[in-house]
Amino acid sequence: MTTQTGHSEKPIRQRAVIRPLRVMRYRLLALLAVIGPGFVTANVDNDPGGILTYSQAGAKYGYALLWTLIPTTIALIVVQEMAARMGVITGKGLSDLIREEFGLRMTFFTMVVLSLADFGNIAAEFAGVASGLGIFGVSKYIAVPIAAALVWGVIVRGSYKHVEKGLLLFSLIYFTYPISAFLGHPDWSHALHDTFIPQLSRDPGYVVMIVGLIGTTITPWMQFYLQASVVEKGISKRNYKLCRLDVVFGCIVTDVIAFFIVVACASTLFQSGTHREINDVGEAAKALAPFAGQFASLLFAVGLVNASLLSAAILPLATAYNVCEGLGFESGIDRRFGEAPIFYGLYTALILSGAGFVLIPGMPLLKVILFSQVANGVLLPFVLTFMLLLVNKDRLMGEYKNGVWGNIIGIATSLIMIALTVVMVWTMVT
Repeated sequence: MTTQTGHSEKPIRQRAVIRPLRVMRYRLLALLAVIGPGFVTANVDNDPGGILTYSQAGAKYGYALLWTLIPTTIALIVVQEMAARMGVITGKGLSDLIREEFGLRMTFFTMVVLSLADFGNIAAEFAGVASGLGIFGVSKYIAVPIAAALVWGVIVRGSYKHVEKGLLLFSLIYFTYPISAFLGHPDWSHALHDTFIPQLSRDPGYVVMIVGLIGTTITPWMQFYLQASVVEKGISKRNYKLCRLDVVFGCIVTDVIAFFIVVACASTLFQSGTHREINDVGEAAKALAPFAGQFASLLFAVGLVNASLLSAAILPLATAYNVCEGLGFESGIDRRFGEAPIFYGLYTALILSGAGFVLIPGMPLLKVILFSQVANGVLLPFVLTFMLLLVNKDRLMGEYKNGVWGNIIGIATSLIMIALTVVMVWTMVT
């Protein structure tokens, strides 16, 4: 009797163990199937312009500006989650929704300003390639054409699935920055204190740097690209929670990387007092060598080249999505060149013009980058307003529209971003 009972209980115990394991396996596979758009979009935002801004913050003010990364991360999560949710629920990109709900004129304005802003940013990404590989002794006349051909071939010749896997893999190279930071032997207690306790200052440069740190993190192209990639990946309502997890995880990781970039420069360049003004992101990598070692300098440079290549691939893609969706043309990496000629033609033109601009001797690259930031500043309030109006439409979102707290956080984020954008644009112009 005991033996029979023992035999009958054993399969029951096995099933009790196997069932949770199967559930965990299913959830893990579902997460791996969904992860990508949020993580890639957020990490690509750490482009050469962002790396330069974080490097400047650390080199000039030490750890004092680390506290800004917490509210910035919260704002980034709120905005990115809204874009991803609209993509999942409506199955349409942001430009599509703006055109359908607000008309072609408003879409055309948004499209033109975003394209102009992105052109300056694309040129900046190839300038980052030239600067990063220049540390390894590679001429920009070799580095930039090869980089342009590489990113063009990967996007045009690859499927969305393969491209996304490659982007995810290269996103892991951002973790060279934490290693560089540790090699700088920072004062971790000081860094953590300044992360959670705001350090205020009346220095105008300090205020401008705060605006720059937040402004470089939340940019218009991110919302268009994220929503378009969620749609192209075909993420369904059933996997919305996993998609949201992908977005939140990506936003946290990207600002953790930003934290280590600031720490790396604060523990070396700020402490030395000799490199507190950085005008080119390659300068930060070179300047690290005497204080953190040649290995830390090279890792910083590798991270810069990686960030430049990723951004050079994604930014033209975001612009191509925006224009083609806004004008009703076929778009998507999974389509062949013949199926989406406008999409791939525009992507190719942006790659060629951005890379070619960097190669022209004497071109005012810094002015173009400045102009692109002003254009981003002009467009961002419109994009945030459109997103809030769209995400609250019952007809579009149904039960997935913003709740009360979602609207409070979203509107507060929008108002803060608008105010900071006005300050940023005014500072740049004056």
